[in-house]
Amino acid sequence: MSDGKVFLYAEIQVSIPFAELDWAPINLAMKQEKGLNSKTWLSGINTNTIGGFYEFDSRADAKTYAEGYLAHAAKQLGGDLSVKFFDAGVVAEASRGIGSPYYSESRLSNPDRHAEKSKLAVVAETA
Repeated sequence: MSDGKVFLYAEIQVSIPFAELDWAPINLAMKQEKGLNSKTWLSGINTNTIGGFYEFDSRADAKTYAEGYLAHAAKQLGGDLSVKFFDAGVVAEASRGIGSPYYSESRLSNPDRHAEKSKLAVVAETA
């Protein structure tokens, strides 16, 4: 496995309708996590489990996030946490070939995305 970009899938085994989740402050907190580039929220159909598909700069950052932030969230919600890590490097060419947004040229050519992410978090906190 390369030490580059990693995808993380996580699911907390609870039954909370997504409409009842106060996700805005959660997003603000997550934007401060080292190495986290993006999250796609997931809500289980007919189960209302809470989860996400995340992109991290490295496996170390993803592991730290899973063992820290996500483990704490699962404990607070009273649910079990399921996490899987995926090597984003080995699937890059195949993913580009099918049009994955995680490998788009605009995404790859924006090395300042972390600076932009931090600016957005600061603006959101002061609003």
